[in-house]
Amino acid sequence: MADVNFSEGSSGSDSRAPEGRSSAPRSSELRWDIIELLFFAYRDFVGDADHELEAFGFGRAHHRVLHFVHRYPGLKVADLLDVLRITKQSLGRVLKQLLDEGYIVQKTGNNDRRQRLLFATAKGEALVAKLAGLQTDRINRALRDIGAPGGDIVRQFLRAMIDHDDPDKVLETILGTGNVGPANATAKE
Repeated sequence: MADVNFSEGSSGSDSRAPEGRSSAPRSSELRWDIIELLFFAYRDFVGDADHELEAFGFGRAHHRVLHFVHRYPGLKVADLLDVLRITKQSLGRVLKQLLDEGYIVQKTGNNDRRQRLLFATAKGEALVAKLAGLQTDRINRALRDIGAPGGDIVRQFLRAMIDHDDPDKVLETILGTGNVGPANATAKE
């Protein structure tokens, strides 16, 4: 493993800009604090579920597929590809395993027989609930430390981090209907 240099002022990058481009911000202008906190928060947030998923031979892609299929029953495969931003081949491998092992079922659309609609089975719903429970516990611990008004600020921050010009239908649903708002945040306190 390579040594990591944590010395102050070392940006590790060349700040010279190629012709026609503006130069990169100086290291002192960058939000290293937030960048690194996001890396570590994500690592630990998904790590709780990763440990559980290992027992099933699943990874993060399986988790994301199960999550969105459970949350949006009847989700079209095409929309799931848009949400996850993965290749059809990558989704195919993960989806096949989840279908074969009985976590998801696939049905044809009523109006368009070419549509493949996805639904979580009871087995899939149980796994999603277990994983979401682990992640909710971590979220609730963090929110307990910052208080109820902090939860609203966290939601605002996370929404602001998302590209709102994204044509993603699930994201439109989340942002449009408030599915991630305080009314749906159930804290175990």
